[in-house]
Amino acid sequence: MDLKDNLQHGMFIELRQRLQSGVLILRGDVAGCSAGIKVSSGTSSLQVHTARGVRRVELPPGVSVVEEPHRPAPAAAGGELHVRLRLKVDRHTETRRSGIQRLQAHKSYIFHCQACGVELLQRVFQRVLPLPNGNWNALVDDWCCHPDPFANRKLLPRPEDCLTGDTYMLVAWDKDSDQTLTRETNSSHTAVGNSHDSEKKPSHRNQLVSCKKCNSLLGEALSEDAVKLYITEVLVRMSYEDKVTAFVLPRSQFLERTLAARLVELSSVQSTFRFSVQTPSGKAFILLWLLNTDTLVASFPEEPVGSNISASPSAGHDDEHQSCRAVGAVKVLYLPCAPSTHQEILESWERDIGVHPLTLPLATCQEVLDLLRSSTSRLPASLRSMNSYQVALIRA
Repeated sequence: MDLKDNLQHGMFIELRQRLQSGVLILRGDVAGCSAGIKVSSGTSSLQVHTARGVRRVELPPGVSVVEEPHRPAPAAAGGELHVRLRLKVDRHTETRRSGIQRLQAHKSYIFHCQACGVELLQRVFQRVLPLPNGNWNALVDDWCCHPDPFANRKLLPRPEDCLTGDTYMLVAWDKDSDQTLTRETNSSHTAVGNSHDSEKKPSHRNQLVSCKKCNSLLGEALSEDAVKLYITEVLVRMSYEDKVTAFVLPRSQFLERTLAARLVELSSVQSTFRFSVQTPSGKAFILLWLLNTDTLVASFPEEPVGSNISASPSAGHDDEHQSCRAVGAVKVLYLPCAPSTHQEILESWERDIGVHPLTLPLATCQEVLDLLRSSTSRLPASLRSMNSYQVALIRA
């Protein structure tokens, strides 16, 4: 597969708001003569002039590019050109909050199945309380000189409570839950055709909870009176919000934004930057290393997407006046936990108590891995890997 097949976007821009710098990467055939590349910036946009036309990037409010960029430099990979940019940032963009962060006491919420949109639960919580850190059992072992007093004991919600974990919410099971949710003990939801399919049951003790309408896996029943719902499988909205607006995102975008939001929130609150995405049984699936949360990215596809094309393709300016928007993203390094590969790194992460576990259903772990790989494939060749890790940008 040649570079043109690998790099589907002839132009890629990555900006760092906190560092007030960025890089513009152009494929060789798009850049043409490097001396002819010109970058100009307005109050809310960036214009790149190349031999193939003008391309415009809409920037968020408060972000602009200082003119006179550095001279283009060839990258090591396949004839790409890198142009260093300087930014002026008056106001940083903010990452969207996850469903967990939005939950508050004394507010009315509606829980929906993210797959089919059906209403699952409607609740007004009297208390919304965070559960202990994901490593709290290990920390108790380190801190206590006597046996763990919390061993084999579950923290369960009362009828009007919502207990929040890193990737899930614990809510009480009431009579209305029987109308929308199904509890079952078989493992039909967990059979996934990938390298981890030898793990058939995400939980050996808890019943699986699924949507009664579409049979999608939503979480687990921890007891007769409590259920765990994963934030990647349910959508939470306040009762006054429009239902149509809440379901505008496709599954992949919903998962991407949910993951990005939680990585930002957890790194901010707990000062941790390494995560182990794992199945409910504790088996590591992906190692994630959060690099930064202040990235803005923009790229242009091979085909024209703009509306103000002033010249015909035969004139050689088929890319003229293309436009796109710079969007926020979270940059990560990742490593799939495949057997017999990078074993030394995997063992090192397993021994490190600073690695934070993120538990998700097995099928969702595979979706996250597919999402990361898709992001990597869309990056310029010079940005796709770092040491033994792959690089991905998760849109926030």
